[in-house]
Amino acid sequence: MDTEALRTFVAIERAGGFSGAAEALGRSQPAISRRIALLEAELGAPLFERLPGGVVLSQAGRVLMPYAERVLAATQDAAEAMRALRAGDSGPVAIAAVGTLAGGGLTAALKRFAADFPRAKVSLRTATSAQVSDLVRRGEVTLGLRYFDDPSPDLACRALAPEALVVVCAPEHRLAGGRTASLRDLKAEAWLGFPPPAEGGEISAGALPALFRVRGVAEIALTAVDSLTAQKRLAEAGFGIALLPVNSVAEERARGSLAVIAVGDLEAANPVSLVTRRSGYVSPAAWALIARLASAS
Repeated sequence: MDTEALRTFVAIERAGGFSGAAEALGRSQPAISRRIALLEAELGAPLFERLPGGVVLSQAGRVLMPYAERVLAATQDAAEAMRALRAGDSGPVAIAAVGTLAGGGLTAALKRFAADFPRAKVSLRTATSAQVSDLVRRGEVTLGLRYFDDPSPDLACRALAPEALVVVCAPEHRLAGGRTASLRDLKAEAWLGFPPPAEGGEISAGALPALFRVRGVAEIALTAVDSLTAQKRLAEAGFGIALLPVNSVAEERARGSLAVIAVGDLEAANPVSLVTRRSGYVSPAAWALIARLASAS
């Protein structure tokens, strides 16, 4: 089987149908259909189940998919290796990061990197931790920044500095700028937080309920808000308090729109991992960025 057949196979699955894949690949739908028919004949099994609303992977297709993605990722590695060999300190560096990590140390590292490697083309997209890992695994990005390590054997994880968390509230809150002995003292507060992982939220969203559970508090009043910015605005308006990254609330604290509640028994932080594909090609420019991210830790 050739890489173009596998590329077509993957494109159909991602587009949800043959017409979408044809558009994405810039080919005619009959050409797409012929290539898949030849691949299915070669493998001796159908790769898709045709449904009225599109197609889904067959059992054989589900087995083939991870191997196809690895082959295409390796092909992308080879292309990038050749580009880097010719370019030296230039070429593309694609990054995926959890939205709340797209600031602080990452911003500083990217600024230094841009000054040292002006010919390198950096692209950044945001995603959840699970999506970051998938993008790295499929070879769509070179580097990923996510919460916690990913145990997948396809990925290599490097621990970066953990993301420190603080309890923030409106300046008018009775505890604004003050201190409480324990997180238990805040169990009756209205809390703002990210949706739980089970509902498609970020993996780190489970930190706040877990911190209360280890202190013997089974439940808290928690309003799920899927945007960091929205959580900050709601906290500023007095609709609740939140456990947020220190770096993400620096501007609000500086202008006085958010205040911190110091908690005596709380030293909370989210583990941060830099993810690359195990045995995947990493260009000299990408290694240079990795070094800057590590030094920012």
